[in-house]
Amino acid sequence: MGRNAQTPEPLRAHGKPGPQTRGSIITHTAVRAKVHSAKVMDWDGIKTLLQRADMQFPRLKHLWVDAGYRGEDRSKDWVEKKLGWSVDLVERPRKPASKEVLMGWAEQWLHEGVVVDWEKLLPPKGFVVLPRRWVVERSFAWIGHNRRMSKDYERLCASGEAFVYAGMSRLMLRRLARA
Repeated sequence: MGRNAQTPEPLRAHGKPGPQTRGSIITHTAVRAKVHSAKVMDWDGIKTLLQRADMQFPRLKHLWVDAGYRGEDRSKDWVEKKLGWSVDLVERPRKPASKEVLMGWAEQWLHEGVVVDWEKLLPPKGFVVLPRRWVVERSFAWIGHNRRMSKDYERLCASGEAFVYAGMSRLMLRRLARA
């Protein structure tokens, strides 16, 4: 690289240079949102999102989180210890063993007098509907209906967060106007 060469800035989704962002959200019409840099991991982002949530939302006692929050001293563990809430991990069903191993187990059980259909032990193939995941996807779809939130256009995390609140406020106002 030359003397005056600069390292290129990372490209965002629409091809323009700028910071990449991601966020955490407490859904059901975005009660609370936190947009942060993409280098902040999910399990650290949820800690900033929920810092004083037990005082702000005293009736909130249960969270559903995806598999990115699993692990010792990560979000699930942290929420249960710090806030005392129950947390369910929503994750894909794990494959218990390979096809050959399952067939071997079924054959061994057959010698012991137990008939087992090894194919029923396999998780379903292809697309699997995950419980409660639709709530998050629906909320992101509602946010994405707003033109400014359809792509990552914002340079500052604070302005991205403000547009999440603006978009969800717009959604709630439309619903209240219909009622």
